[in-house]
Amino acid sequence: MSKTIDRLMQFIDHLGVSARKFDMSIGASNGYTLRMVKNHASIGSDVIERILKTYPELNVVWLITGDGVMLNSQKEEEILDFEKLPRSQQEEIERIIENKIQERRRSELKEIILEVQKEIRP
Repeated sequence: MSKTIDRLMQFIDHLGVSARKFDMSIGASNGYTLRMVKNHASIGSDVIERILKTYPELNVVWLITGDGVMLNSQKEEEILDFEKLPRSQQEEIERIIENKIQERRRSELKEIILEVQKEIRP
């Protein structure tokens, strides 16, 4: 079973860069990745965070567990970009969000009214 560091090396190979250049790109010390490989060590969570901030296309689930695919699909990224959705879907999303906001406001208002009633009753 491969470890996170092994999958990270696969990703680095996919990028077509050296481990040293990769280390520099994420702000890790020179030789960090190759040391982790040599020692069969675990990657720190702070380093994983920097990797994901630098390479958002990397699928975090795949990196950590090996499940799924290496790269987030382009389609998933487009779905998350509201401005790229068709206007009809944008309007539907806006309508749903507005309804949820109104529901929460009503719920919060009811809670406030109950609190005030408790305060004014002896």
